Amino acid sequence: MIKTTVLRTILLGVLLSLGVAFAQQTTLTFWSWRVEDREFYNDIARQFEARTGIRVVYTPYNNLEYNTILSSALAAGTGPDIIHTRAYGGLAQLADAGYLLPITNQQVPNLARFPATLLNAARGFRDDTRRRIYGVPFATQSLGFFYNKDLLARAGIREIPDNWPDFKAMLARIKAAGIVPLANGPKDGISLEQIFGVIGPNFYGGSDYFRAVTSGQKTFVDEGFIRALEETAAMREFMPPNFAGIGYPEGRTLFTNGGAAFFVTGGFDIAYFRENNPRLNFGFVPAPPLRRGERTWVSTFADGNYSINAKTRNPEAAIRFLNFLSTQEFGQQFTEKLAQASAVPGIKAKDPVLQEIIDYTASYGTPYLTLVGFRYAAPTGTELMRSGIQRMILGQASGRQIAEEMTKGVATWFRPFQR
Repeated sequence: MIKTTVLRTILLGVLLSLGVAFAQQTTLTFWSWRVEDREFYNDIARQFEARTGIRVVYTPYNNLEYNTILSSALAAGTGPDIIHTRAYGGLAQLADAGYLLPITNQQVPNLARFPATLLNAARGFRDDTRRRIYGVPFATQSLGFFYNKDLLARAGIREIPDNWPDFKAMLARIKAAGIVPLANGPKDGISLEQIFGVIGPNFYGGSDYFRAVTSGQKTFVDEGFIRALEETAAMREFMPPNFAGIGYPEGRTLFTNGGAAFFVTGGFDIAYFRENNPRLNFGFVPAPPLRRGERTWVSTFADGNYSINAKTRNPEAAIRFLNFLSTQEFGQQFTEKLAQASAVPGIKAKDPVLQEIIDYTASYGTPYLTLVGFRYAAPTGTELMRSGIQRMILGQASGRQIAEEMTKGVATWFRPFQR
């Protein structure tokens, strides 16, 4: 009887201790717009819980609804513990409003390994918030020409030219062969901004111009910038028939299905190409320089960050999770499973095209001008550029006129242009 009582007492103690442990388990909520990555992040959450005992619940929302849902929750004093934030202006709006918790290298030591250009995507815009970091960057993206190797072979193109005039002559040759040279169209403006990001730096001078224009030494009323606008609008010659009805989604589908030789986009579309047409034989190339032997440029940017809600009730657990998301172990999984370039330094991709993009970016990277420098307030450089190039394609405006309008519009909030 005594033994039975002792065993019951021990068993009750064990059950009570397990109950307390279960009741005390910390749970972090994690919101995102990456619906397609649900399986990946659920797996990451399982790995993290196995190591720390901290549970992470990943909840993705529709991409077009996410910003509104998140902003409403944060304004009400709620929202998730971990926030998938956009980069640059998208994050800065939340940081400047006091919704995000600043983090330091002492809290997340791996931040010291990230290049400053990436960490700039996790800063606020105000003078005080600009000095702080509000997240761990999660991916880098780069833009360029994706090309269908089989269609180029059908058109008799054996190698891609190494200078811009010959590159355009190649596009004309492809068109003459009855093949659509370029899948992009102007409908939603997204592709126009991306085309500018790919060919523009070779005309305005890449990173030197970026530094000059973001410091106010130059404006958009610059001969190189104007020429870049004109060259972007001139690409309408190589767009599909009835291009006015083609935006980014339609262009991507056209290229994926083998309906065009080239498509301007970023490395973020590699997974889409491979999933929707495994037989698509494609490669990547930057826009060639104006003259043979000159330097080319690859527009690159941080895609977003992992941030912490300033009102989280579990700041220590959230910091532990961000530490895990900053490791090479996580970065390698991210790159391999999502076919995107992790922002964690030193990661290698198994996908040959993605690794090629990573290598090009390391050698020729330059900030994606309108996103990195001018999306912090309305009217954004992006909005003004997209609508401006659309008007140029319709013959309703000149490149100089759009450059002047962009300068005037951005100057309403960008102090370096107000001098």
